[in-house]
Amino acid sequence: MKRWVILGYIPLFLLLILFHIFGLMLLFPLYISAPLLFVSIYMFVSLIFHRKKFRGFIK
Repeated sequence: MKRWVILGYIPLFLLLILFHIFGLMLLFPLYISAPLLFVSIYMFVSLIFHRKKFRGFIK
């Protein structure tokens, strides 16, 4: 399942990079494209480095 999610993020990431390039060329609002690109990078990195952690027993 994780493999399919990662493969789903790649086209989304490339599309958002394209929108950000359009934003740098002033064809698309930069204040919309920059946060979308940041959120997609953050979610991709957090998905890759997420590990199940033991946080103790529930009291």
